[in-house]
This record gives sequence, C-alpha cells and structure tokens, in this order.
Amino acid sequence: MLLKVGELAKHAGLTVRTLHHYDEIGLLKPSGRSESGYRLYSREDVARLHGIQALRQLGLALADIGAMLEKGGTPPGLIIDQQMRALDREIARATELRDHLGLLQHQLAKGNEPGMADWLDTLGLMKTYGKYFSAAELKTIFANWNLIENDWEPLVAAVREVMNQGFAADAPEVQPLAQRWMRLMLRWMDGNFDLIDRWGEMYEKEPSAAGRNGAPQSDMIEFIRRAIDLRMALLCKYLTLAEIRRFRHIPDEEWQAMACRVKELMDRGVAPGSDPAQAMVGQWLALLDRLVGDDQAVRARLLLAQASEPLLQAGSTLPAPARAYLRQCMAQGLTLT
Repeated sequence: MLLKVGELAKHAGLTVRTLHHYDEIGLLKPSGRSESGYRLYSREDVARLHGIQALRQLGLALADIGAMLEKGGTPPGLIIDQQMRALDREIARATELRDHLGLLQHQLAKGNEPGMADWLDTLGLMKTYGKYFSAAELKTIFANWNLIENDWEPLVAAVREVMNQGFAADAPEVQPLAQRWMRLMLRWMDGNFDLIDRWGEMYEKEPSAAGRNGAPQSDMIEFIRRAIDLRMALLCKYLTLAEIRRFRHIPDEEWQAMACRVKELMDRGVAPGSDPAQAMVGQWLALLDRLVGDDQAVRARLLLAQASEPLLQAGSTLPAPARAYLRQCMAQGLTLT
C-alpha cells in the first residue's frame, strides 16, 4: 500500500510543503510516483518519517537527523524508546506545573484576591520550597497542615515561653515540648522521616523560610533541634536509627484516652494483678506495638530506654504515675504466669 503525499501529511500532522521540503533536501524521498507525478510513500518511508519526527522532538537539527539516518541510523525500537522517554519528561514537567498551579489555586480559594506583596511572597516561598520538594510532596504537606494547625500555635508559644525563661534544651521542662514537636512533625509529614529531614534542611539553608506565614523563627528551630537531638541520642543507645525511623504516628488523643483509663483504675484502687489491670496492660502494649510496627523486640528495648533514661521519661506520652502503675501491673502479670 502506497500513500499519496496529502494522505501522509494528514496522518502525520504535517503540511504537504514540509514533506516536499524533506524530499528536496534528501531527508525523506518517496519510494515512487503516480502516473500523474504525485509522490507515493511506502511502509518503509512512513517508518523513516516517524524516526525523523521523533528525533526532531528530541531537539536534533534536520541536517544531523539526515546524517544519522544515512549512517545506518538508529534502530526503530530505540527511536521509540527515546521518544517515550522524552514524552515521560514532558508529562512529568506538565504534571509538576499543574500541581503548582493547583497549590496556588488552593491559596486563592482560602481568602480574598491577594495583593502584589502577597503574590511576591508566595512566589518566593514556592521557589524556595521547590528546591527541596516536588509539587506532589508540597500538596501533601499543605493538605496535612490542617491536621496540626490548632496544636502548632500553642506549642510554638510554649517553646517560646521556656526559651524566655532561660531553660536549657536538656531541661525536664523542655523535653515534653520536644516530644510534642516530634509527634506533630511526624503527623504533618505522614510519618515520612525523609520529608522531615528535607524540611529541616530547608530551614537550615534558607533563612527566608524561617518566620514566614507563622513559621518558627530560626532561634527557636535551633533550640528545639538541640532538645530533639538529645532525645534521639538517648534512644539510639537502645535502638538503631533505622528502627526509630520506622516508628508510626499514634494520635495524641489515643495516648490521652489511655492515661485517663489508667487514672480511673488507680483512683478506684484496682489491684495490679486483677483482670481489669492486666487488660489495661494489654491495651498499652498494643499501642506500643502499633508505634514500633509490631516488632516486639524493638518494643522491649523502647520500654527499657524509657525506664532507664530520666530525660526520655520527662517527655513521655503518659504521666509518670500512669507509667509506674502500668509497669507494676506488667510485672505482676509476669509473676502470675
């Protein structure tokens, strides 16, 4: 089957003039001509045209394409592969752009039309964020902000208060705040330590990010980082960093509910060896198992760390009396078995 020049131009999305030009420069000569002189193209000609178009999309000049094809050229399979890779890159760029536009649209939907200063501020932040995060990652981060926004402002205020009072990062009064900061960051970043690391790197290397849109000032970030580093160093005496990074987020509400249930047992004078007390131990261990990803060996070492390190105890999710009661219950349960 042979195609006339007009038919091939229509299928290829080119003009007849373009195909005439390709013929004139020897890039794509038709395999034959009709009795009336029309150019006729064979299957091989169509395959060559596909290669020409693919290489053009990769940015090669017509002269270079001609030289490449004359030297034996590039196998059709490789040309298709290169074209698919180029399309993948274009799709990725288009998706990234669309996601960024979606983020800007979301910002517009939250309030009134921003002024010039607002636009410049947003554009500056987006440029900074774009150095460290993809648009899809930023979409997740911005969407998750609603999960922690109500807890974040009081925490920042509390950290500023202990700083103003002159407490050191290793003070017992600071460690509960460091623990809350870590939990909120985990919740904000979907438990993704890589996102947390890059967020911290951005604040370290990009002074323009600190203190913007309610973000903590750089002195607070440095203060709380020292406090968190102390906790991490203590944990790493008992656990590997990889094990810690597998920790999962447990909502504060669940820990608070656990603390209330334990206090109720204590107020009623429930004996540690009783069935209700042992059931409470089971609930406590189940929460810890969720935290450590159901690794009981990690859970045991985490319990040892919490029992051995006063600084970790200072930032515990459960009050000291509740922890002491649960440990007594657990020891009584082991004795009974």
